[in-house]
Amino acid sequence: MPTKYARFLVGRERTVEANRHLGWLLAFVAGAINAGGFLAVHKYTSHVTGMVSAVADHLVLGHLQLVVDAAVAVLAFLLGAMCCAILVNFARRKAMASEYALPLLLESALILCFGLMGAWLSTYEGLLVPFTVVLLCFIMGLQNATVTKLSGAVIRTTHMTGIVTDLGIELGKLIYWNTDRTSAHPVRADRDRLKVLAGLLLAFLLGGLSGAFGFKQFGYGFTVPVAVLLAVISLVPAWDDLGGQR
Repeated sequence: MPTKYARFLVGRERTVEANRHLGWLLAFVAGAINAGGFLAVHKYTSHVTGMVSAVADHLVLGHLQLVVDAAVAVLAFLLGAMCCAILVNFARRKAMASEYALPLLLESALILCFGLMGAWLSTYEGLLVPFTVVLLCFIMGLQNATVTKLSGAVIRTTHMTGIVTDLGIELGKLIYWNTDRTSAHPVRADRDRLKVLAGLLLAFLLGGLSGAFGFKQFGYGFTVPVAVLLAVISLVPAWDDLGGQR
């Protein structure tokens, strides 16, 4: 991947177009990790809404072990988001070019750990939860916070509820019939936003298909190419920082 495009994707200076391209890429990554990860750990690790609901359900039903299971998953996602904020703000204070590349570089390293050691890590449990579940939830929290910060909370990549909702709103506007042609405020769909939302949904779906197929064929190792892809685009700004220090 050309270094210029990598700087465009994850550089410190953000543009609307760069946010969109990176959003589509990360939606693909999230779809792959979420779907492939489900086959590995039998949990959708980006679905915090379901995790919180599980805490409530199991608490009422008296399934305390499952309450702890869901609560640990939510906590891992939360810690991932916190880690992103620490890395981004540290890099921002130091005026580093890798302000947004650092959390993605960490994400690539963690995905690589999952791919190379996932089978071994699944045998270890912390607070009644296999460590693979904790790791994947942390990764999803880290990525979601990263793309949220760099896009100003405009783009989300690890869950599609908001994406499908916004897509439905814009499609409703698109098919709305403006009977009053003289209205000063006709209903108009934002076709550019439609493109972005549809792209995010499609990228997540394609990522899910790739992740599920990859895990079925290659096991945990399906994540290694994903980790390498993230590392390649993230290392360029990090290398720029090293060059600047020299």
